[in-house]
Amino acid sequence: MKKIEAIIRPEKLNDVKNALEAAGFLGLNIVHVTGRGVQKGIVHSGRGGETYTVDMLPKLKIEAVVKDADTERVVETIMGAARTGNIGDGKIFIMPVEEAVRVRTGERGEVAV
Repeated sequence: MKKIEAIIRPEKLNDVKNALEAAGFLGLNIVHVTGRGVQKGIVHSGRGGETYTVDMLPKLKIEAVVKDADTERVVETIMGAARTGNIGDGKIFIMPVEEAVRVRTGERGEVAV
């Protein structure tokens, strides 16, 4: 099993959620996060020529645990739905999951996902 963590733009949540659902992947968690990437935030221009930098931007982290065989399809689905082509579209991280346990039934492994 793999845990997929995708950091995306907040406005892309519905697109990503709907694309994952259409692909048959329903289980996910959403966490509101704040961060920055290589763009180091954004610069705003105010009245009178003032400029200020917002270096920590709101993002969403989508977390999903999937079967090994489904990993690439989930990653491709997220990328397709989250991509705008602009800096700040996000990142996807993939980590191994040693075990999963369904609390209600005690099932373990991939059947618990």
